[in-house]
Amino acid sequence: MAVDTETRREPRHAQAAARPRRGPGLWHFLTFAAPGTLIYFCFVVLPIGLSFGYSLTNQALLRPKTQFVGLRNYKLLFQDDTFLQSLKVTTILTLIVVIVPNVLGVAIAVLLDRRGWLYNALRSVFFTPMVISSVVISVIWTRILADDGPINQALRGLGVRQPPGWLSDPDLALYSLASIVCWQMLGFCVVVYLAGLQGVPQELAEAAAIDGAGPVRRFRSITWPLLAPALTINTVVLLISAFKIFDHVKVITNGGPGTGTTATVAFVILQEGFVENRTGYASAEAVVMLVIIAALAVLALRILQRREVQL
Repeated sequence: MAVDTETRREPRHAQAAARPRRGPGLWHFLTFAAPGTLIYFCFVVLPIGLSFGYSLTNQALLRPKTQFVGLRNYKLLFQDDTFLQSLKVTTILTLIVVIVPNVLGVAIAVLLDRRGWLYNALRSVFFTPMVISSVVISVIWTRILADDGPINQALRGLGVRQPPGWLSDPDLALYSLASIVCWQMLGFCVVVYLAGLQGVPQELAEAAAIDGAGPVRRFRSITWPLLAPALTINTVVLLISAFKIFDHVKVITNGGPGTGTTATVAFVILQEGFVENRTGYASAEAVVMLVIIAALAVLALRILQRREVQL
């Protein structure tokens, strides 16, 4: 009988040991996800939903009555010369901010990809503008690029009688603004590319050097393809950051000189919503900007990630 009992118990123990242990339940995950999900809903999803709802009305902060107007704001939007001009300005600014920091960032990262205290110090120097407030950066550069600022004073000292109006000339103001943004974002690109360079196997470069490949050929055939993930990160971040620039424009040029020469979409939205008291119309502009940014970001990710797979 004892033998029979043991033989009966063994299958039960074996079944218990073979039975998979139950993982955390649904409520366990909801408990940890609830705070972050609630914050995301309150500060991201809810404002987007409210903006879309306001865009279908003639909502205004100082108007007691609000009426539903449907898609009228969107129809007026694409007939508004101010908004269309801001789209043009934002497009030019975004192209400059995406291209220039990427090109310079790769070059500087390659030069700083060495060991030593000097290179570590230079990395910190290049990244410092990223951690400084954009308002502080704008105030500093406004003084530097002023008509009587240090740059123009130096040019006068070199014999230039009429130095350029970096921020007062309508033909130069947008490019001066873009240069300031590029200067501030350059450190971010350098750090990301430096991180990518750390992942490039030295064996490949050494093998290519033994085969007779020069520095340019090694960079083009080995280093640059392996920097594809870094390029994706920098391009998407710069694209989103440049398209929603507001603080630089407000502090440096206030949308001028002239009428809308440096007014970005974000600047026009804030002007319409809080200065012109047209909350519904500004919400429609914000929704359009959100759609454009999302579409461009998805398109850039698709193209650049496809390049990563092909490499």
